[in-house]
Amino acid sequence: MNKKQFMENAIHGIFLILGLITVGCVLLITVYLVISGIPAIRKIGVLNFLFGKKWASTAAQPQYGIFPFILTSIYGTAGAIVLGVPIGFMTAVYLAKIAPLKIKTVIETAVSLLAGIPSVVYGLVGMMVLVPGIRIVFHIPDGASLFAAIIVLAIMILPSIIKVSLTALEAVPKEYEDASLALGSTPIETYFRVSVPAAKSGIAAAVVLGVGRAIGEAMAIMMVAGNAPNMPKIFQSVRFLTTAVASEMSYASDGSLQKQALFSIALVLFLFIMLINAVLNFFLKQSKE
Repeated sequence: MNKKQFMENAIHGIFLILGLITVGCVLLITVYLVISGIPAIRKIGVLNFLFGKKWASTAAQPQYGIFPFILTSIYGTAGAIVLGVPIGFMTAVYLAKIAPLKIKTVIETAVSLLAGIPSVVYGLVGMMVLVPGIRIVFHIPDGASLFAAIIVLAIMILPSIIKVSLTALEAVPKEYEDASLALGSTPIETYFRVSVPAAKSGIAAAVVLGVGRAIGEAMAIMMVAGNAPNMPKIFQSVRFLTTAVASEMSYASDGSLQKQALFSIALVLFLFIMLINAVLNFFLKQSKE
């Protein structure tokens, strides 16, 4: 075996090891969550845990129903996607196909800065500006609500959607657009009927990343959503699955049913994210075929 072949095999081996480490980390997290989360579900009962409407972990007679958290996470993520995806998608189309170079450079820089802002800063700005603004505009007692959380999440997922969609649109061969223009299509028709369909797999990947960012966020949401275990209403304080874990884990005593229930919430969240990704990837694969 010559030196070149040896180096080639060594590089392949390193990549294989790194890939196995990644898979191993996922498996370890899965096993740990299952081992830590199953005991509380057994004690509480699957139906009572998943569909119970009251969470009172520190009461004299504690109750551990996470149905409000599940609904809040679904509504909050869906609302963020409904607001964030159209804005991010249209921004990506503008930057990729229409914007002059100077404007494109400025906006891309702003998007990159937006992606680098820590979650706690989003939460702080939302708490100091957005929450009081919602209270004043809608004449409600407290602006910390599901609506505030949706707006913050929609802003936070914009960088992922814009950057991935922009990359996908710029990768479309220019010959596709030239052929469409030669057949008499206007530039706007070409962008939306040729370029966008050609880049749909990349745009779908951007949406998947946005969903993952939205459903996994905790710190910023805790600061603007009110963090109260209520059934979700648009202008009411609510608690997400992520914030339920983050807000109580610090004072839950080791070995208590409360701490075990928090691990069970983490397990539900983990399975929830896996299910969403599996469904989105399934439809993405179907659209490719």
